[in-house]
Amino acid sequence: MSYEGSMRLLPTRQSSTTNSIAEAGRGTEYGVHDTLRQGLKSIRGEVVARHPVDEIDSQWKQTQEQLKMTMQRQTFGLHAPLRLQMEKVLINQVRRIPVLPTRNLGLEILEGRDTTIDYEDFLGDPSMPTDMMDPHAAMERALGLGPI
Repeated sequence: MSYEGSMRLLPTRQSSTTNSIAEAGRGTEYGVHDTLRQGLKSIRGEVVARHPVDEIDSQWKQTQEQLKMTMQRQTFGLHAPLRLQMEKVLINQVRRIPVLPTRNLGLEILEGRDTTIDYEDFLGDPSMPTDMMDPHAAMERALGLGPI
């Protein structure tokens, strides 16, 4: 990430033109869409462009993190954001297999999320449904042994 004086409050607007047909089979053996692991293929997602507010929402956390690091650098010097990034890397190391639900309290404290109650705090992380995940495939993916 670049922190050279970027005091943006909103993310930059980027056009997300990706070749979804080529990406559909990436990582599979024969280059076709893997329905069992990736779910049903949606034609609407390939045809309809994303709304600009959806793009801003998807980049919101990264932009706010960049703003926070820039402000710390201007206030305290270069050592403050570097130290914070180093601490996040050390705390963010995985200590469990990917299928088990985990909560990284140290990372929440460093990011300032320990004083708020979010959706993930009482309903779990929606991006990691543990009832639908295969533990063997998750470990293969984490160790870099599987096809995906």
